[in-house]
Amino acid sequence: MFKDKKVIVVMPAYNAAQTLKKTYEEVMEQGIVDLVILVDDASRDDTAQIARSLPRTKVYVHEKNMGYGANQKRCYQMALEEGGDIIIMVHPDYQYTPKLIPAMASMIGSGLYHCVLGSRILGGYALKGGMPLWKYVSNRLLTLAENILMGAKLSEYHTGYRAFSRELLERLPVKRNSDDFVFDNQVLAQILWLGYTIAEISCPTKYFAEASSINFRRSLEYGLGCLRTALAFRLAKLKLLDSALFPRSGA
Repeated sequence: MFKDKKVIVVMPAYNAAQTLKKTYEEVMEQGIVDLVILVDDASRDDTAQIARSLPRTKVYVHEKNMGYGANQKRCYQMALEEGGDIIIMVHPDYQYTPKLIPAMASMIGSGLYHCVLGSRILGGYALKGGMPLWKYVSNRLLTLAENILMGAKLSEYHTGYRAFSRELLERLPVKRNSDDFVFDNQVLAQILWLGYTIAEISCPTKYFAEASSINFRRSLEYGLGCLRTALAFRLAKLKLLDSALFPRSGA
């Protein structure tokens, strides 16, 4: 709990058996998390079995691989059904430190913001943490283009460490979003479309063998998807495009 608000951590998981328990233990060490929800996207390892052994954890397993976006849709649906007031996504691959959970929860729970991102760019942690140079350059170029098209000033759009208020998640039309990786980007664009301010805090990150990552081809597809999302946002703002992602009622 944080100020009588229920804090739920959601974990979209795929083949995270080697790092799940360590991530979970650090999540619970923060002392404010009421429940962990893990959605396993048909992993080929023991992710689901390990998750079921963890206290205060609800587990849902997809019978077939549905995609990263579809996994998050299930995570947020379950978090709202469980009465979450502050919902924080933590990847179970231990790439992002759970030690920032109290800070992110306080920014949401105090009513200051409805969305908080853990940014790898603020503080210069990305390259220090081992982010490949080509990913760093792509991140910076994509972020620049997205900020221009969507009129924002975020340090990055591509972090997987995110906290949301219940109010915001209930307003977001996430079911209309992609089931793939570009889901993350579409969510942030929708938050900006609804007029919410997105806060960021500096977040150290780690790149290692067990940490999840997508290959160059998938990264390219993701980047093009991000640009399409940002362009659709701009055209919808100019009333030159009707988009299901950006309904006019939310302008």
